[in-house]
Amino acid sequence: MAKTSPGEFIRQVRSEASKIHWPSRQETVTTAIFVGILTTVLALFFMGIDSLFGAAVRWALSLV
Repeated sequence: MAKTSPGEFIRQVRSEASKIHWPSRQETVTTAIFVGILTTVLALFFMGIDSLFGAAVRWALSLV
């Protein structure tokens, strides 16, 4: 692999950086709200599953 000069490297970095699409403020807020809601729903779901399995294990151990 050929070595790239520092000047060429900077040009390549600028070229790639110009291709970046930054989300708008509205897109960022909407995504953050969605992530918060989804995280809450999943936390409640897994809490329910954990409680269900915990109750099943307690019941199974009470039989012994």
